[in-house]
Amino acid sequence: MAGKIQSLTEEERAHLLPLLRNAQWVEVVGRDAIYKEFIFKDFNQAFGFMSRVALQAEKMDHHPEWFNIYNKVQITLSTHECGGLSQRDITMATFMDQASLM
Repeated sequence: MAGKIQSLTEEERAHLLPLLRNAQWVEVVGRDAIYKEFIFKDFNQAFGFMSRVALQAEKMDHHPEWFNIYNKVQITLSTHECGGLSQRDITMATFMDQASLM
């Protein structure tokens, strides 16, 4: 890894978090993290989504906290290396939103 992972700056937060809110991501109370619940038609679609995300997570070396029951996938993103939100979380959230449409 090239350097230490940095938390989002206030300027980055002011620009990026409203975009994520528009995509139904919410900020986690009491923690510097974002959360979203994805609902799919069935387990097969949910599992396919999780598989696509898992492959991307490995490429990025950035793994989500997630929970799955049947067609529902609940995801929390935060970067442990910096103790809060980083550009990695924004990139992963954007990827997840796109992957959920496949």
